[in-house]
Amino acid sequence: MPSETLIIVYCFKSRLPKRGSWKMTQSQPTITPKLEDPKFGFNEYAERLNGRAAMVGFLLTVVIEYFTNQGVLSWLGLK
Repeated sequence: MPSETLIIVYCFKSRLPKRGSWKMTQSQPTITPKLEDPKFGFNEYAERLNGRAAMVGFLLTVVIEYFTNQGVLSWLGLK
């Protein structure tokens, strides 16, 4: 099976590169980045759990508003 082929279509003759000057190479990163440990409390698990709790809370708020016909301001006594 042949290797990957890159096909380039040029619309203007003035922009054509010289024949054989275009070569595709795969470069490797020269430096591996250092990953720091997350600060206390801010890690992937905590953020995911917080997001899920927020979604559940929002959904419950919408359901309660639908069945009681009262908004959040009414619950808090501000309306």
